[in-house]
Amino acid sequence: MQAHPGHSIGVFDSGVGGLTVVRALMERLPFENIVYFGDTARVPYGIKSVETISHYTTQIAEFLLAKQVKLLIIACNTMAAVASQTVKDLSPVPVLDVIDAGALGAIAVTAKKHIGVIGTPTTINSNAYARAIHDYEPEVRIFSQACPLFVPLVEEGWLDHQVTRLTAQEYLRPVLAHDIDTLVLGCTHYPLLKPLLQDVAGPGIRLVDSAEAMAEQAAALLAENGMANRQRGAADYHYYVTDVPLRFQTIGERFLGRTLANVHVVKW
Repeated sequence: MQAHPGHSIGVFDSGVGGLTVVRALMERLPFENIVYFGDTARVPYGIKSVETISHYTTQIAEFLLAKQVKLLIIACNTMAAVASQTVKDLSPVPVLDVIDAGALGAIAVTAKKHIGVIGTPTTINSNAYARAIHDYEPEVRIFSQACPLFVPLVEEGWLDHQVTRLTAQEYLRPVLAHDIDTLVLGCTHYPLLKPLLQDVAGPGIRLVDSAEAMAEQAAALLAENGMANRQRGAADYHYYVTDVPLRFQTIGERFLGRTLANVHVVKW
């Protein structure tokens, strides 16, 4: 498949969380067309087997490749941890994933080489961030913490709620005890909690938002390969989902920071 600079960037996730990556891409690359796929009917992926996650991920990647995307971005940490290589093996276009972007972002800013990683239990238990960081910088020490309550709190809209603050204090306490200077937000929901997490962590800790890191990585890749969109008109955005839950519009617009239009339902 011959990619063209005018083709869209394909971004996919198990649900709505990947819209934080789309938002970062919109801000960093305002002229790029984007096609987003959220598997809202089959979320959450974290409780499913590796085989099932790989199957679903492949199915979605093939759907986006059929839309003639020029770049694939795996915006789901669980998908990236389990099936990143599978997607790279089948894709004729470049593939980026949030774990690799977050790892590179963390290495770029840490001075003490003590890095904290927070994420869902599945992502943390996979050790995917630890492996990715050590691939680039073996000397770094990594301290991980699963934060299972953050996703429902974000989806409830409790971004600066006392319950969320107390939860963050409990989750971060053991990580901060290791004298880290960098904290990776290893879930696409977590960027919405950045102000609160920065407040809890303190000014001496650099937060690494894998959505922002991904946007920078995508911009660099497109520039290097001469694949940036040369058109300077309004970008085209389309969103494909496998179900439209009652709160999808509300949650999606909160993640995106703008109106959610051009939503299409895909029935497998």
